[in-house]
Amino acid sequence: MALVKWGLRRWNSHPLSRVLLLKLIVVVISVLLFCEYFIYYLVIFRCRWPEVKTQAHGGRQKPVLKAMFLADTHLLGEIRGHWLDKLRREWQMERAFQTALRLLQPEVIFILGDIFDEGKWSTAQAWADDVQRFQKMFRHGSHVQLKVVIGNHDIGFHYQMSKYRIKRFEKVFSSERLFSWKGVNFVMVNSVAMEGDGCSICSEAEAELREISRKLNCSREQVQASGQCEGEQRLPFSAPVLLQHYPLYRASDANCSGEDAAPPEERNVPFKEKYDVLSREASQKLLWWLQPRLVLSGHTHSACEVLHPGGVPEVSVPSFSWRNRNNPSFIMGSLTSKDYALSKCYLPNEDRVLAAYGAAAGCLVVLVLAHLERLPSSFLLGWKLCRMHTRR
Repeated sequence: MALVKWGLRRWNSHPLSRVLLLKLIVVVISVLLFCEYFIYYLVIFRCRWPEVKTQAHGGRQKPVLKAMFLADTHLLGEIRGHWLDKLRREWQMERAFQTALRLLQPEVIFILGDIFDEGKWSTAQAWADDVQRFQKMFRHGSHVQLKVVIGNHDIGFHYQMSKYRIKRFEKVFSSERLFSWKGVNFVMVNSVAMEGDGCSICSEAEAELREISRKLNCSREQVQASGQCEGEQRLPFSAPVLLQHYPLYRASDANCSGEDAAPPEERNVPFKEKYDVLSREASQKLLWWLQPRLVLSGHTHSACEVLHPGGVPEVSVPSFSWRNRNNPSFIMGSLTSKDYALSKCYLPNEDRVLAAYGAAAGCLVVLVLAHLERLPSSFLLGWKLCRMHTRR
């Protein structure tokens, strides 16, 4: 007790100590606010919706749908998730998502699979906890629609997936596979079930896609009068946008480029069919059945643009999480029933945020030394040590 009183008297005898404490508090709070809040506004504010041609139809402009596409959030679970890793990565994704909602105001958001990191292992309680965290992080108003595609980490790879895990996922995120809005058709595929081995889940998934193909064909002008479409509720006359977790077949990322593409040493590594990408056969089936005008996928955590047979473009969307890459991003799409335009919006780089913290720590050290009037002597000591090292 006497020691505490002595410390308080010593503190009160040095008025600069209070000033120093105030300055330290101001610097720390300012750095925290900038690195954990304002930086997201500064970075995402630069993103703009791409412009798309809106040809007049019957004297009216075609409506434009503003859609956000992101992938591979990988919310950590109870098995592999360290609490500090969870806190850091999930705060980053929450702030990025909420800032994008406020600044960009999308109408619909698609997440292209691997929402969770441990969905394939989660117990019922762990799954409920992960879902609750997801709903908090990716909360949105009723005027915004959020659509989610199944990924391999959500239900397991083909040999791990089960009807129980699929139903558990669909109970939270819906089993919807065909979604239309403002004249734009989206087909959301469970690409994990595109194994092609005749398993019951795979057969059901393919049958569902063939039915969607029939509905899309009925929306096309050349078959609208056919008997098979009588009494069918017409979809918008528009080639669909295909959304899935696995990319369509490609040999590797060798032809991918850009700052968020795979690292150069990984681009020439061959992809394994049914693991890294869909098989050739499954890819051909999807292109033949659905005849999409655009494909968006995730899974690789890196960006890539590919042109498939028939001139169908595919865009691989990078991971949204710092855990998977230093420079996360998402895709912004302006779509009409006939045309589309895409642009990319980058999130803050993790290494730059860490560098800001490092610079702030250095400033704090200088500030403390300056107040203690030891700054010159510290530099002098450093100079002497450098000279001694040089002489050796």
